[in-house]
Amino acid sequence: MKLVTAVVRPDRVQQVKEALFQAGISGITLSRVSGHGGEQIVIEHYRGTRVMVEFHDKVEFRMAVSEPFVQAAIDAICRGARTGEVGDGKIFVQPLDRVIRIRTGEEDAAALTPVTETRLSPGQS
Repeated sequence: MKLVTAVVRPDRVQQVKEALFQAGISGITLSRVSGHGGEQIVIEHYRGTRVMVEFHDKVEFRMAVSEPFVQAAIDAICRGARTGEVGDGKIFVQPLDRVIRIRTGEEDAAALTPVTETRLSPGQS
């Protein structure tokens, strides 16, 4: 089991989400975050004052996946997030020691049962 975390551009959220759903990964958490990577610092004018924008708005995807879905998640995120420009984001893969589904008490791989795109209801993408 792995925790896959991806930080991507906000304008690529829909493409990443659709790619993950197509790969059979639907258990996703999203957070709005700010970050600084390889992008250049931008100078903006705000109320007549020059402001240096060091941190850029990003979206963080987090998903716990079983081993067979790790590479599928990485491939889907890359497919959905890649623009070819600096600032496309990063993917981090970390081991998970234990997962518990609160509703049923299932643990580990049983708690990560994927819902594939064929089981999603129409219009739920």
